[in-house]
Amino acid sequence: MIGAIFHLVRGAHVGFVLAREGGLAFMDPSQLPPHLRLALKVGRMLERPGLGDGAARLSVALTRLGPSYVKFGQFLATRPDIVGMAAAIDLEKLQDRVPAFPQGQAIRVVETSFGRPLRQLFASFSEPIAAASIAQVHKATVIDADGTQRTLAVKVMRPGVRERFQRDLQAMRFMARVVHALSPQAERLRPREVVEILARSVMMEMDFRLEAAAMSELAQNTAKDLDFRVPRPEWEFTARDVLTSEWIEGARLHDHAALAAAGHDLRALGRTVIQSFLRQAIRDGFFHADMHPGNLFVDAEGRLTAVDFGIMGRLGLKERRFLAEILLGFILRDYKRVAQVHFEAGYVPSHHSVDDFAQAIRAIGEPIHQRRADEISMAKVLTLLFDVTALFDMSTRTELVMLQKTMVVVEGVARSLDPQLDMWTGAEPVVRTWIARNLGPVGRLEGAGRAALTIADVVADVPDLSQRLKRILIRLDEAGTGDAQRLEAFARQEKRRAFWSTLALWGIAIGALVMAFR
Repeated sequence: MIGAIFHLVRGAHVGFVLAREGGLAFMDPSQLPPHLRLALKVGRMLERPGLGDGAARLSVALTRLGPSYVKFGQFLATRPDIVGMAAAIDLEKLQDRVPAFPQGQAIRVVETSFGRPLRQLFASFSEPIAAASIAQVHKATVIDADGTQRTLAVKVMRPGVRERFQRDLQAMRFMARVVHALSPQAERLRPREVVEILARSVMMEMDFRLEAAAMSELAQNTAKDLDFRVPRPEWEFTARDVLTSEWIEGARLHDHAALAAAGHDLRALGRTVIQSFLRQAIRDGFFHADMHPGNLFVDAEGRLTAVDFGIMGRLGLKERRFLAEILLGFILRDYKRVAQVHFEAGYVPSHHSVDDFAQAIRAIGEPIHQRRADEISMAKVLTLLFDVTALFDMSTRTELVMLQKTMVVVEGVARSLDPQLDMWTGAEPVVRTWIARNLGPVGRLEGAGRAALTIADVVADVPDLSQRLKRILIRLDEAGTGDAQRLEAFARQEKRRAFWSTLALWGIAIGALVMAFR
């Protein structure tokens, strides 16, 4: 009960700040049920005058609410299906920058993590050079046994950040349950699942050993790519609260003057950006999902270099085939094949017509072939495609939405380097290579081999599964008499939960009004 009251107060505070800073302006009232339209109207009455557009207001509100909500805003930037593409693009610019914590605290975190004094770990350890809500970065040097001096980047966890995030995440879970209870239409957007995905993402970001593992995996996947590199993690100096990797010297990708002065070909870099991302997504199924210009450098050899691996995306073989085939289908104007891929993947329910779906996709594809190559947006095509699939009852696929959002960012970065970049011509070699390798004779043989292993595993598990099924049937038979009572109790519990969730939302609204007129 005390916890519920605490979450109500926190929810009221969040609602008030969002309303006061105009963070509710990006919401479309037409998509809400009547009672939530009324709540939105009341909230909009609290807005301060003279504010900017909706997405900008949302960024200001999240910044005021603190680091946890800044991180939530950055996460929403990967979910345009929830906030809309315009707001997602603006949230991508949300700056996760806060004042650095004292040098002494950082040194204590490092020494505690490794159980040794700092002087035994590093020859030098700078003041913080960058700070964010979760961690800050220091520049350090080490001297190897052979006398070689190396420069390293040391990322140090902010003290107390885990406890603060856990507290705020509990409040977010509560608010997601309230939204779900009061707006069944919101279930397509899966608010509770979104918060849980955020929780897992943040918890993974707060264990730097996992980020180092992501860095290592991406480095291994791209080891043979001559135009892309990943810094090497230093496992000896990495722990849960400290991540150490090689220091990257190079020009930031958004500094076009520095790139040109260093003799780099901006047009070639534009192609490298899009092809590197597609190789990661389609070839490897593991991609950097935060490829904004601040996380990309170009080293002295002209190689694109990525940093900050806290947000990564994964695609299974089915999703990679889906992506490759729809991109190739649009390139070749084979809309029937694009439609069939959606049905084969199970993304569109089988009661719909493949031909009707192909017709809807043609309405997206044909206009792009009437325009110049540099006017065609691959990301916009995917955005329109997902809009159309919603009409055919395609449920939200989180991994595909993250892919879509990352592609929007990657395309913007690539086009900033070469405004005339032909995205489709750049993508075609990567897509064709993957399809030829995985859907050709060799790929089919490998697929048959995997299927045979799966069948063998299932056959080997049959005796154990039979025993489990027998035990379950015995228990069901023994418990059969109590099923009706349990179902009735479950129904009463759900009815009470709906009542308290409704009461909670009105508590938040009333709390926001009280805070507004203090």
